[in-house]
Amino acid sequence: MKVRASLASLKKKDGSIVVRRRGRTYVINKKNPRWKGRQG
Repeated sequence: MKVRASLASLKKKDGSIVVRRRGRTYVINKKNPRWKGRQG
């Protein structure tokens, strides 16, 4: 999982879902787990 300042580029990927957990924003992608990320 990458830690990034901005998740905009990950959100555009096919199959991406934006999830908020414990005050952090994550992008999870079951179709292609390479595009997982956390903001901050």
